[in-house]
Amino acid sequence: MSDFFDTLAWDAKQTINEDYYKVSTKDTFSPVSLRKAITESRRNAVITEVKAASPSRGTIKTDFDPEKVSVAMENGGATGISVLTEPKHFSGSLSYLAKIRKAVQLPILMKDIIINPIQLEAASKIGANAVLLIEALFERKYCELSLDEMIAKAHSRKLEVLLETHSESEFQSAIETDSDLIGINNRDLRTLKVDIKITERILKKYDSHEKVVVSESGVMTPSDLLFLRGCGAQAFLIGSAIMMADNIEKKVKEFVTAH
Repeated sequence: MSDFFDTLAWDAKQTINEDYYKVSTKDTFSPVSLRKAITESRRNAVITEVKAASPSRGTIKTDFDPEKVSVAMENGGATGISVLTEPKHFSGSLSYLAKIRKAVQLPILMKDIIINPIQLEAASKIGANAVLLIEALFERKYCELSLDEMIAKAHSRKLEVLLETHSESEFQSAIETDSDLIGINNRDLRTLKVDIKITERILKKYDSHEKVVVSESGVMTPSDLLFLRGCGAQAFLIGSAIMMADNIEKKVKEFVTAH
């Protein structure tokens, strides 16, 4: 029986077939490591997310300037910026990422439903430093290549990999890969339900073996971040709480300086 996760994957295939990821231009960018930025951060390592909409919340922000938003995030002390480029369910855009790359110095994560090497090629051409790969997409065989092959392809394009997990078994498998960072998504993409205790349950049972762990989704308040930090997460991907704020720079500072 199919679920929303399957819908995301089917629509990703359609987007690829529509040549959305065929990027003709290629600029030269200095490599910036998201992993290094997290491990060297002296404050809470917050990856802020630029997104206009999400399947769970609908439209989050209309008529926003991605460059102004990203500069406010950088000024607020973000460690990195995640940019939604998936167009059908998140109103994302490759052009957002390209514009943000020229506006900030921070490492940029391209967040998308990535199942094809052409998406990695697009990421490297528009200035991403890291890409999100979702382990369950590979377990469900939506990608022609294996997870290890896609990680190697990303690395060959000088892209770091944030490998997203949601279950204990996925986390255990992720530790064995060459991914640069492991994400624990507190949102179940099958149902869109959020439970930040997912991170707690996984990290209580399993050692991360020196992998950098990023807790994703459901971080709405500084106290949420502090709870997850106490569970052992080293970085926190925060989207809606920041994008919905009237003053983005101030909101980012609240999370970055929470103690």
